[in-house]
Parts: sequence; structure tokens; C-alpha cells
Amino acid sequence: MGEMTTTIPWLSLSIFVPIVAGILVLIFGRDDRADYTRKMALVGAIVSFLVTLPIYFGFDSSTANMQFVENVSWIAAFNSAYHLGVDGISIWFVLLTAFITIIVVLAGWEVITTRVAQYMAAFLILSGLMVGVFVALDGLLFYVFFEATLIPMYIIIGVWGGPNRVYAAFKFFLYTLLGSLLTLIAFIYLYTVTGTFDIATWQATQLGYTPQLLIFIALFAAFAVKVPMWPVHTWLPDAHVEAPTGGSIVLAAIMLKLGAYGFLRFSLPIAPDASQSLSGIMIALSLIAVIYIGLVAIVQDDMKKLVAYSSVAHMGFVTLGFFMFNITGLEGAVMQMISHGFVSGAMFLCIGLLYDRVHSRQISDYGGVVNVMPKFVTFFVLFSMANAGLPATSGFIGEFLVILGAVEYNFWIGLLTATALLWGASYSLWMVKRVAYGEIKHDHVREMKDINCREFLILGLLAIFVLYMGIHPKPFTDVMHVSLQQLLEHVAISKL
Repeated sequence: MGEMTTTIPWLSLSIFVPIVAGILVLIFGRDDRADYTRKMALVGAIVSFLVTLPIYFGFDSSTANMQFVENVSWIAAFNSAYHLGVDGISIWFVLLTAFITIIVVLAGWEVITTRVAQYMAAFLILSGLMVGVFVALDGLLFYVFFEATLIPMYIIIGVWGGPNRVYAAFKFFLYTLLGSLLTLIAFIYLYTVTGTFDIATWQATQLGYTPQLLIFIALFAAFAVKVPMWPVHTWLPDAHVEAPTGGSIVLAAIMLKLGAYGFLRFSLPIAPDASQSLSGIMIALSLIAVIYIGLVAIVQDDMKKLVAYSSVAHMGFVTLGFFMFNITGLEGAVMQMISHGFVSGAMFLCIGLLYDRVHSRQISDYGGVVNVMPKFVTFFVLFSMANAGLPATSGFIGEFLVILGAVEYNFWIGLLTATALLWGASYSLWMVKRVAYGEIKHDHVREMKDINCREFLILGLLAIFVLYMGIHPKPFTDVMHVSLQQLLEHVAISKL
């Protein structure tokens, strides 16, 4: 596989600018200078985003080769290198991570009043680590970044979370750590076979069916929990409900994508035969997530739980798209990952804004919000419609392509997948109706203030991306097409 190196280490900057910014905020930020601390964090987040832009503008979408490659020997004894690169699959997640970090810093601007520096620093450091996961081309390096993301998230939930935060943080940590230990065993096995931690070498190595099967199961343990797939999804609603708004945004928008990305980068190319033979099971698990979890979302009383369950259902589309082995399904899955980053982040932000005003997430405590917060409800309805997959929003593109891919694969699976749009519309409209419309029943709703300029800016930015991606998805699919096509050919060749 060819690689294109670069003179300026843009990828290293994308990883370490937010981490260094986070450390500086920790050192210089204090609660008695909270305003200064917030501004520092915002500057750090914006600079972190700006250093990812040259990667996008300098990206050549006509090749599947890794670009902006940096390769320096890291642990010579294990033949492990500090090896970074992006292709059409990972580039979007680097940009998305950096962008969402700006949103999170702005979202916690007024809400977080204690330990401000620690809160902002945790997100900046987490942002750098997550970029590291998406650009690592060395198995050991990937594993270090993948595990390191747990630490800031654990702290964010455990320190700034709700009343059951310690339980939720432990559950999140144990679930994800347990799966990852099996992945480490798979990585060590691959190292003993190939003598290197280089991911491209692992992908090119022809393994027998039994090792492939075992590797697939070991990787599945970590990635399925991260996605999360049914039935290992139970940590997610707890983590979301207890996490502060910023934590929920990052968890939904980026962290769930780490698992899905792992399937694309490791499971499919390294264990192609096992991926194909187990695809029936993966499709079945994905369909259960899409349909059953969609129904579970409808009966929730807590807005955050409802959106958390809808996240599991939406990520079911992603894993479904991966395992039908056609380009339509694969492109749909990656589009769904990007779209879900914007839409779910926006949904959790909306719920956070309501929670800041009323200190309740129960749907029954609202009603008639449109009478006092018309600007807010405009955004809330837009994002809820995108969550339900309304055409002309980003939520539609990914789901539509996955359904097309499913019909191409098997008509009945396509039909079952399409029912998800019914559940999505059901829980989204049902929530909007009860929260936003109708008479004002509670005095605390009557006293609510509409969104201010800062909140309008954040929701507006997300709305622009949700609509742009829904109306003009071509720039997104063009960039990923060649890389996904190559992945598909790699999996198909192994079958011959």
C-alpha cells in the first residue's frame, strides 16, 4: 500500500495541540479566573480545529493510499512505530472530533462553575487522544490511544455527572476495559505472526480461518461494546443520563464511532473470511438494535434516555451497513457515523439547554415550551427531524443508503431495516409533541428564557452542517469512496 508523507506533521499537530492546550489550561486555569480559563480553552479548541483543516484541503480523494504519513521508530524492541496517516475513511472523524470539541467548550461556558479548568482540560486532552485513535497506523499506538480515551471520559462522568455518576462511570469503565483486554491478546497474536505492529502488514497477512475467527471474536469484544451493539449496550443509557451535557455530546458524537471505526480498520480487513461467515450474526444483532431498541426508546420518560437509546438504534444502521459487503451499504454506514456525530450531539445539547433552565429531564415536566422559547424549539424540531431521518437532513442520507444496500443484499432485510424510520419518527415526534407543543402546564416552563446568542451560535453551527450534509452529501461520499472501494475489494479477494 502506497503512502504519501508530508513535510509539516499535521497529524501530530492535530493530536498534540489539543493535549498541550489541555495541559496549559490545567496549569494556568483557576476557578477565581473562570472567565479567563474558558477563553483559554476556547482558543485551544479553535487552534486544534484549525490545524486539522490543511489535512482536508490537502487531501487527494482519488487515491486509497494513506496520506500525511508520519513514521518514526517508537519501541524498536517490538518493531512498533509512531506511525500516523489518514485515508478517506478516517479524515472525516479527525475533523469531526476537533469541531465537536469547540461545541463542547462553548456548551459548558456558563453551566460549569466549579473546577472549570479541569473540565475544559479533560475535553481538550480527550479530543487529542480520540484523533490519535483515528490516525494511528500502528497496532500498539492505536491501542494506547484507544484505552487512554477512557480516562478523561471516566473523570468527566465521575466528577461532573449526575447523582448516580460513580456507578455510571464504573460501569462505563469496566465494560469497555474488559472488551479491550481481548483485543490486546488479538494484537499480540498478530504481532507474533507478523513480527510487527504495522496495521497495513496485518491487513496484508493471509491468516487461516480459525485464527481469523478467534481474532474477529476478540476484536468484536472491544468494538461491539464501544459502538455499542445489542446486547452489550446497557452501559450507554446510564453513562448518558449521568454525564454532564458536554460528556454526552462527546460520547455520542465521537466515542461511539471509535468502535465502528475499529470494525472498518481491523475486523473487516484483517479477518475478511470470518467477517463474511459471521455476517449473518452481525446483521441479526444490528437489526435487533435498529428495531427493538427503537421500540425501547419510544417508552422512555427521560429525554436523555430516549436519545441514548436512539443512538444505539442509529449505530445499528452503521454495523448493518458494514456487514452487507456492498459499497452502498458501506458508504451509508460511514455517512451515518458522521451525521450521527452532528445530530446526536445537537440533541444532547438541546436537552442540556432545557435541563439548565428547569433541572429536569423528565418529559412530563415540560409542555408548551414553544410559547416561551420559539427560537430554541425551531432548532429542537429540526434536530429531532434529522434524528428521525427526514429527507434534506443529514440523518436521511446515511439511513437511506444503508436501506438501499440492505435491499441490494436481501429484500426482506431491507424491509426490516426500513421499519426503523417508523420507530425513529415515532419517538422523535412523540417527544417533540410532549415537550414543545400544547398548553403550558407548569409555572417553571412559563418562566423559561429563550436561548441567548452563545447558545444560538452553537445550535446554528450544528444546524448548518446537518442541513448541508442532507442537501449536498456528494463532497462527503467522494472523499470516502475510493478507500471504501479498496476495503471492499480486499475483503472480496480473500474469499476467492
